[in-house]
Amino acid sequence: MANGSAGLTRRQAYERKLRHRSLIIAGGSTLAVVLAIVLLVPLAPGWEKVKYSFFNGEVFIKTFPKLLNAFVLDVAIFAWSVPLIAALGLAIALARDVRNPVLYPLRLFGALYTDLFRGVPVVLVVYLVGFGIPGLGLPRPWNSPYIWGTVALVLTYSAYVAEIFRGGIESVHNSQRNAALSLGLTGQDVMRFVVLPQAIRRVIPAQMNMLIALQKDVALLSFIGPVEIFRQAGVFKSLLANFTPYVVAAAIFLVVTVPATRLADYLITKQNRSRS
Repeated sequence: MANGSAGLTRRQAYERKLRHRSLIIAGGSTLAVVLAIVLLVPLAPGWEKVKYSFFNGEVFIKTFPKLLNAFVLDVAIFAWSVPLIAALGLAIALARDVRNPVLYPLRLFGALYTDLFRGVPVVLVVYLVGFGIPGLGLPRPWNSPYIWGTVALVLTYSAYVAEIFRGGIESVHNSQRNAALSLGLTGQDVMRFVVLPQAIRRVIPAQMNMLIALQKDVALLSFIGPVEIFRQAGVFKSLLANFTPYVVAAAIFLVVTVPATRLADYLITKQNRSRS
């Protein structure tokens, strides 16, 4: 039966009331936790030392501009790595999906590639590639840590991206492939016009999470030389004998990654709603 004042059924009105109640309870509990932290943490015996070492306002103001400039390098490495990762990841996923027995070596290569680079920590790949290849005595600029650091990230992340693409490709039902083949499309056309458009749409939320992880892991390249935000924060920490630059770097990362995380969650929720 409809609720005349709001144009809602009794069930809809009841569900709205429950949502409002849940929001009030969630807001109240969150506020209580925040107040407890704000009021109780400063009472700890070592709070003043921690505040000086990690939350020093003077150091924050002094280091923020230079750390923000250093973050531009992180963004640049991220920007030129993303298309390379996407292209290589898609190529590996397609290699793993080949069904022609003649092309089985491609499928085997794709499986070995993903097993290898998903099984080795990113930082180890950065060290091995970033120090190993320049150690061959290559001339400039081919011994640049920017080049080989990027290669390390591309090799590692393309393995994860490939598996996500492969999951999207396999989620497209075989009946659609068979229907397309019955209409006279070639195997390549089926993949290009039928399978990939659906697969890519389905994996966008998962790939967004990979982008967020990549943005953070760019900081690992500081171990092989590039002076990006993490390395610059370490320099300031040593010069000023204070850990606040690391807090500044974390805050800058959060400003970028939190909106991206919320966008990824929104896309996942939207995708789930459309499926249901």
